[in-house]
Amino acid sequence: MGLIGEDDAQEIRKRLEGLVHPVKLVHFTQELNLQYGHEAKQLLEEFAALSPKRSLEVYNFILDKQKAAEYGVDKIPATVVRNTQDYGIRFYGLPAGYEFATLLDAILAVSKGDSGLAPKTKEGLAKIAQPVHLEVLVTPT
Repeated sequence: MGLIGEDDAQEIRKRLEGLVHPVKLVHFTQELNLQYGHEAKQLLEEFAALSPKRSLEVYNFILDKQKAAEYGVDKIPATVVRNTQDYGIRFYGLPAGYEFATLLDAILAVSKGDSGLAPKTKEGLAKIAQPVHLEVLVTPT
């Protein structure tokens, strides 16, 4: 049984009609003793299959340590959203519920290669001289 029903699949296709460039999801997981690991992988597999402009690579966090290090992934399940460039967008855990809508927004932004930020905001951010690590944490309610 799939996690994405046909009605949801149609809505996802409609929402992502604006994809400009292909987007790659790079997913890190493991099969044993990982809460929501199987579900996260299944959701992303079903999601990627909805459009040829989305692809999915799946890596084993334990066996593919070099690839995890390359992406800076230190916990799982983890999903990287990228195109030809890695923007540093990472989703940890199961991207379901409200997080799924955020994943769709991230995919659209990456596909367009544009953050959607106002020019004034981009100017302000360009003045930051040192690396910044930003995390947004959510919890189901």
